[in-house]
Amino acid sequence: MLRDSLVNLTKYNLWANAKVLGFITEAGEEKSDIIQNSSFPSIRKTLHHIWDAEVIWINRLNGISLNSWPGKSFSGTLKEAGELFLKNSRAITKYAENKSEEEFNAILVYKNIEGKEFSNPVSQIVMHCMNHSTFHRGQIITLLRNVGVANLSSTDYIAFCRL
Repeated sequence: MLRDSLVNLTKYNLWANAKVLGFITEAGEEKSDIIQNSSFPSIRKTLHHIWDAEVIWINRLNGISLNSWPGKSFSGTLKEAGELFLKNSRAITKYAENKSEEEFNAILVYKNIEGKEFSNPVSQIVMHCMNHSTFHRGQIITLLRNVGVANLSSTDYIAFCRL
């Protein structure tokens, strides 16, 4: 039951990330860089933060604790970032699909960027990563509305479940 729920949640994350990326792409490069008041100063920076966090968590889940934000040195286009963003989201889904119920209950020891060690069940890590992405996707929707993008369909979990 837990495994199936987590796999479904990662599939939702990929679906919602793709939808939001589509909204951003449609809005264009210029609107993605407009400075706004939010957790991150632009749509692009918020997208990069979601991507960075998902990269960090999939690495941790695979036994690799990074010591810096992966996107820090990224200088590509919005399109290139989007492709890498979705590639990583697919990797998270594949990771979940390949885990057993017991593996989701296993404790994972990892380090944060500063090198401090933590341990959590794999299931909590996956849920945290998906919840974190959902939170910041919501911010992107607000940021998009702030720059005049109005045609935004639902990215709610229940909309995904209705497909």
